[in-house]
Amino acid sequence: MELHVVINGRKDLAGQLYRQLRDAIESGRLTAGTQLPPSRLLAEQLGISRKTISDTYAQLTYENFLTGVIGKGTYVNARAAKTVRKQSHSELASFDVIERWRSLPTFLRHPTLEGSLRYEFIGGATSKGQFPQDDWRRCTSHALRQIAGSKGFYSQPEGLPALRNAIARHIAFSRGVNCQDEDVVVCNGAQQALDLISRVLTQPGSLVAMEDPGYPPARLLFASHGATVVGVPVDAQGIQVEHIPDGTRLIYVTPSHQFPLGMPMSQPRREALLARAYELGAIIIEDDYDSEFRYEGRPTDSLQNLDQRGIVAYVGTFSKTLLPELRLGYAILPPAILEAVIRAKQLTDLHTSTLPQWALAKFIAEGCLLKHIRRCHTIYAGRRERILARMAGDLSPWFEVVPTTAGFHMAVLCKVPVDIPLVIELAKKVEVGLYALDSFFYQQTPRAGLFLGFGAIETLDIDIALDRLRDILQQLG
Repeated sequence: MELHVVINGRKDLAGQLYRQLRDAIESGRLTAGTQLPPSRLLAEQLGISRKTISDTYAQLTYENFLTGVIGKGTYVNARAAKTVRKQSHSELASFDVIERWRSLPTFLRHPTLEGSLRYEFIGGATSKGQFPQDDWRRCTSHALRQIAGSKGFYSQPEGLPALRNAIARHIAFSRGVNCQDEDVVVCNGAQQALDLISRVLTQPGSLVAMEDPGYPPARLLFASHGATVVGVPVDAQGIQVEHIPDGTRLIYVTPSHQFPLGMPMSQPRREALLARAYELGAIIIEDDYDSEFRYEGRPTDSLQNLDQRGIVAYVGTFSKTLLPELRLGYAILPPAILEAVIRAKQLTDLHTSTLPQWALAKFIAEGCLLKHIRRCHTIYAGRRERILARMAGDLSPWFEVVPTTAGFHMAVLCKVPVDIPLVIELAKKVEVGLYALDSFFYQQTPRAGLFLGFGAIETLDIDIALDRLRDILQQLG
């Protein structure tokens, strides 16, 4: 790789080279330990004499910017970078826009390796130890061979045909979704799918209705497009359809496993929601984020399968079944918005990386995904039962569980007054990561309680963590 130096004209060549190298070192662009090109190679690159290069290196070495190691080369010395005042965001013409983005809260942000606690009840995370590394490695090798045989052009914005076919077959089998390959758009996670749908359906001032409590990243995303987000209350049957306001263009729901409370939407409520959306001319986003893991009761039809009018956009993700780091999701789109979303996808990022697409297509086609889901289902079911047993046992004086039949998180509501923020802080001191339920409420009155994810915590750690929670509650009580 060539060193970036720009020489203009034929005058003061040594001075130009000296100033650029010194500035690069002082600014920190050339960091300590960086090896500079040999004088012969740099002279060929710049079209100047080797003596000019050698003299410049010698001057910088004398001034302690460089050091020469006999038989190895010339290296940058460690030194404090010169600080240059940069423009503050408050001085820019777009200050108000930047400030609006800077002030957005961060929700459900997973801890870094350095900041993680020993016992984590965070939602949306899985046990990495369950991931089938050998199968994925084999599928990735297949993906590399596919890419090696390609012509090197950009791919389709809607996704590789092989993956679109695999997704269509998988969700038809596992979720009863009625779709064809051409209805599928592959995205960088479910969040991009929500972004694309919102882009083509909303503009500043548009009304978007969503469950309250609900999924904060979706609410913040819709609002970032200028939409007016209305929080619609939920009850034991799901979203209260009669509270969806006139003029709504987009309705966001999680009918299979309401986020964050966990109850499924009843059949009558689903039918009422479809009728209300049709009356409004609105599109429903059905976020089916983790319903592959169902533990009791009979399966229910997806809204998309009940939809006879083409008004449901079904969004799914592989972050929950595989790994969040893969950033792979999809949308099953009705004909009315399919082409518009594909154009928006092409405009924003051209297409999702083809390497993980090829790998996932093979992973699904060979049955590895279903095998992985079955294995994880058994593990998550055991964790769920352990938490339920403790909530019905020694933790029952403080909490009651919101009934849930799917997913890998549950909500527990306070039966007596509990200082949840204090409990969370005290739990951190004993290496237990807990999360408040009230942060998911928007316009409705918050309910005190905890959001307990059990995808990341190991089964044998659950009792240890809940023992520590019980001890904290007893001390506070």
